[in-house]
Amino acid sequence: MIYSTTETIPGRDIIESVGVVTGNVVQAKHIGRDIMAGLKSIVGGEIRGYTEMLNEARDIAIGRLVESANQKGADAVIGIRFTTSSIMDGSSEILVFGTAVKLR
Repeated sequence: MIYSTTETIPGRDIIESVGVVTGNVVQAKHIGRDIMAGLKSIVGGEIRGYTEMLNEARDIAIGRLVESANQKGADAVIGIRFTTSSIMDGSSEILVFGTAVKLR
């Protein structure tokens, strides 16, 4: 499955739009990461545990987007965008969305 933030796929013609597709995941931090984040906030710098958690969540959300596009019979997803939101204290959502299309 091809997915892209652009509105076209170079060298390919879009022959049909099959609809909007999404993928999301709500991820919660665990106490170990929270303790390390608290310590890191004292001295500054990257909080790698959170970076890894968000990278993993992004990959899960993309996988769900691709699964949704496959169910619609799409060849690609164009114009993908990411957004995040806080669901409750200690957890957040990553949402990815785009337009599923068929290619020539």
